[in-house]
Amino acid sequence: MYNWRRMTVEQQAEVLRYRRLYRYPLHSPPHFGSEQRHRYHLSAANYEHAPIVGRHPERLAAFATVLCATLTASDNTLHAWCALPNHYHALIDTADLKGVVARLGKMHGSTSFGWNREDNTRGRKCWHCCADRWIRSEAHFFTARNYIHHNPVKHGYVTKWDDWPFSSAKVLLDEIGRQEALRMWEKYPVLDMGEGWDWD
Repeated sequence: MYNWRRMTVEQQAEVLRYRRLYRYPLHSPPHFGSEQRHRYHLSAANYEHAPIVGRHPERLAAFATVLCATLTASDNTLHAWCALPNHYHALIDTADLKGVVARLGKMHGSTSFGWNREDNTRGRKCWHCCADRWIRSEAHFFTARNYIHHNPVKHGYVTKWDDWPFSSAKVLLDEIGRQEALRMWEKYPVLDMGEGWDWD
């Protein structure tokens, strides 16, 4: 998300040239919507990955409720989600990606306003923009679901999926059982997810 700062001036110029050529936003991820239903892996982080969402558990719990309500508005299906102290992930099915992204933008604005008032930090930037990945196959879908539910373990908050209260992992485990979840984990391992293969 912050690769821009690690690029040389020449690399930055090339990225901007490419974005202008394809009419992408210059400094935010493009959102490719369509009128057909598609599945997407959505994610967003607090600016600079500061733990603003997770300043205290009550804030994180309230945010999780707002996030799920935002993502299930309209005719969307929320397959998996996880809220962490400084970012979130979600796996949704929607025919209106632009509408979802717009609602998430409003949610980012309203949560920022409330948290900045609560923290006495008026004007602080709380969110980096939302990124989306189009899910290209069943394997990509199940790997993304595993990635989302494994995220709290990956970041060292817990040792088991269902120990993290701010995700859909417990619902999934109750639904399919631990044996099936383990089978799906072995069949669709996370491995190098996010290192390029799931970005195209």
